[in-house]
Amino acid sequence: MKISKNLVFIFLLSFAYSYAKSDKYRLTLRNNPATSIVVCWNQISGENPQVYYSLNAKTNATVEYEFQKKPDRIVSYKGMNNHFARLENLQPSTNYYFIIVDSEGSSQRFWFRTAADDNRKISFVAGGDSRNNRKPRQQANLLVSKLKPNAVLFGGDMTARDTDKQWKLWFDDWQLTIAKDGKITPIIAARGNHEQSNTSIYNLFDTPSDKIYYAITFGKNLIRTYTLNTEISIEGDQTDWLKKDLKKHSKTLWKTAQYHKPMRPHVARKKEGYIHYAQWAKLFYKKKVRLVVECDAHTVKTTWPLKPTNSSSAEEGFVRHDKKGTVYVGEGCWGAPLRNADDAKTWTRDSGKFNQVKWIFVDSKKIECRTIQLENVQEINEVSNDARFEIPQNLQIWNPKNGAVVTLKR
Repeated sequence: MKISKNLVFIFLLSFAYSYAKSDKYRLTLRNNPATSIVVCWNQISGENPQVYYSLNAKTNATVEYEFQKKPDRIVSYKGMNNHFARLENLQPSTNYYFIIVDSEGSSQRFWFRTAADDNRKISFVAGGDSRNNRKPRQQANLLVSKLKPNAVLFGGDMTARDTDKQWKLWFDDWQLTIAKDGKITPIIAARGNHEQSNTSIYNLFDTPSDKIYYAITFGKNLIRTYTLNTEISIEGDQTDWLKKDLKKHSKTLWKTAQYHKPMRPHVARKKEGYIHYAQWAKLFYKKKVRLVVECDAHTVKTTWPLKPTNSSSAEEGFVRHDKKGTVYVGEGCWGAPLRNADDAKTWTRDSGKFNQVKWIFVDSKKIECRTIQLENVQEINEVSNDARFEIPQNLQIWNPKNGAVVTLKR
């Protein structure tokens, strides 16, 4: 039996309009990742959008979704109608399925998994400086979808000029971080110098602080991740808050930090970070912040564990201290124009020049950090949701002279 072209067109048109008029989906974190998450999106049209979510929904039928949540914030910003629904009182280590429903229909079904409330092993993908080179940016985003980390630590400079057009394209590319089965990984965002104000990060990622310095703890007390802001005053309120928070969470097993501009960049043309060296380096060492992710310079580096010192024999204020030192990794390369690593130090472990991200494993006894190159992302196998720490086939792990894995032990 033949079906007329008009009937086919009407069917396809009705199918298309059954979907909600929303896009640019992302998840962020404000509080305990075991019990809360923020669902974020751009609402194009339609009225009264809500997040419908449940533990067992298998389709887009709203009757399958036990819970509903209206947006907590709606912000018209960067040419988008940004909606933020803060989901609370979730169960730890649990899959939640969700759709965004408005007067015109529903989105596709997505899902996320809440973090554990115990100290089981977790993973992060970390980096920054995606800027305006879309191909490597898309490669890194696609890699996230295949590695399925607990969260992405993104150290700023998402775009080149912070314009409406560039942000829309950035969020379009961010959809590549969504796995084939609809799983979305939350992003923990920092501000870079190419974000013209704190508002860009606050209004697009609904961060816990509009000053863009904050901290999130994963597990019972496994790791506390500090996001700091090198684009505002480092002295004063920010460092005072950091000191108090580090003291308050002294029993956390691991502490890590991310921020944009490095203390000691490995690109000669870049200025030294004298102020945050003076404010943070000794504090990191004293309070056992063992891993720091830096960005901005668009090159690749890992250091040996470092202790800050005033000794005249120390190069740029650091000496190697394997037992208690802080490892600094970076510096960007999520797609921004690459620069030569032409300012290595005596305490530099390895350095290079290529597009890359860091893949970080954390358990109660150790941290492992690998540098992942982005040239062959399409060839990499996707890890299983139940085996996220297995190295997938074809993953290109950088293996310099001092070894592929930076390991920190308690």
